Amino acid sequence: MTNTQRTGLTLGIIGFCIPLLVNFQGLSIAGHVAMSIFLLAAIFWMFETIPIYSTSILVIFSQVLLLSAEGIIDYSSVAEYDPQSYTQFIGTLANPIIILFLGGFVLADAAVKYDFDKNLTRILLRPFGTRTATIMLGLMAVTAALSAFMSNTATTAMMITVIIPIIAKMDAGDPARIGVALSVPFAANIGGIATPIGTPPNAVVIAALNQQGLSVAFGSWMLYALPLAVVMLIVAWQVLLRLHPPATEFVALDMDSKLQTSTHAILLYVTFGITVLLWVTEGFHGIKSSIVALLPVVVLTLSSAFGKQDIRKLPWEVLWLIAGGIALGISMKDTGLASWLVGGIAWGDLSSIMVLVVFGAVALIMSNFLSNTVTASLLIPLALTLVTSGALEGVFGMLMIGLVIALSASFAMILPISTPPNAIAESTGVLKTKHMLLSGSIIGIIGLALILLLSVFYWPNII
Repeated sequence: MTNTQRTGLTLGIIGFCIPLLVNFQGLSIAGHVAMSIFLLAAIFWMFETIPIYSTSILVIFSQVLLLSAEGIIDYSSVAEYDPQSYTQFIGTLANPIIILFLGGFVLADAAVKYDFDKNLTRILLRPFGTRTATIMLGLMAVTAALSAFMSNTATTAMMITVIIPIIAKMDAGDPARIGVALSVPFAANIGGIATPIGTPPNAVVIAALNQQGLSVAFGSWMLYALPLAVVMLIVAWQVLLRLHPPATEFVALDMDSKLQTSTHAILLYVTFGITVLLWVTEGFHGIKSSIVALLPVVVLTLSSAFGKQDIRKLPWEVLWLIAGGIALGISMKDTGLASWLVGGIAWGDLSSIMVLVVFGAVALIMSNFLSNTVTASLLIPLALTLVTSGALEGVFGMLMIGLVIALSASFAMILPISTPPNAIAESTGVLKTKHMLLSGSIIGIIGLALILLLSVFYWPNII
């Protein structure tokens, strides 16, 4: 265990014990217990005392043990809290958002298995020619498109293998080598915001909105977020070009591609196309995106196109992480902890736009140092409480604040630790932290500004 982890363990234990030993005026007994779990989770997530998915598992276990009707604490004499069955906490593993991500993971991993991702990348890059600037734009467009439906980490890992030969063909002192290396992780982060399955913070926020009775369709999310993704992709491209102007004007690329024609590969192509089509047209046929997500799981496993070993390789830890965030939100809401925390701030003195500014800025800053999924998990229960307290109004307010938090969290990219794509890109050996810090800060600030502009001029007209 490292010194940082030891510090996290010590602070986590202290944080867990404080609410159990100190009486916070106006907070219920169950609220004190929920605060203990919240502080333990927040500190463990911040310091990565244990793997972040392990913290989520610990959250769910603690809630079952301390906050459920079958747990060790008897709340029968406590009027402020009516404990529900332990199944509401462990049931988060079967939440529709978890199923949606599971379907996305199966599609993404199957695409890798049959080289569909690599061949599709080569096909999509061809129209961008051999100019360095347009190649960079092509790399970003393809990365963002793939990241909208695949894990941005997996997308970046694949695209790094594409850019390494490109960088090798450029002059050693060409500043654009840095721009090309940064283009992939930045595009992966931006592309993930476009769909509900693009990045975990989207799932955390949509799940929290579902708990409030607000269902967000796959196509509706794209309507809200896709314009932002497209504009920010162009902004990021221009920022990289200006900070790292190409000295090598043309780069010769090998764009040969050959799609596999086996029965299983063809089945994947058809299933991929039908699934994505059903996802983006949910508003027309009414089939929930989480139900559609079962299609690739069923078809590809029944046909053995996706076998037992493939299932074992799925990123199950991500699903645990999301489930823990959902469960944390449930306990904070049901015990009154979220309302109590928000009630300590004079939100009534702030306008609606200032509330959005505060949560957007906090999400952006926190996500640069924490997992963006963790950031969304911590902020969204508190933010949704503001809607019921009047700082924002009704369904519109819930959706607005949820969008601001999810999207702002995805624009955190100033450090190698900010997102897995950044860490992967650093492995090229071309990048230094200062490169990410400057360009990532500019893109993050512009992204936050555009999100706030959308919340004023765009979203109110389409919600």
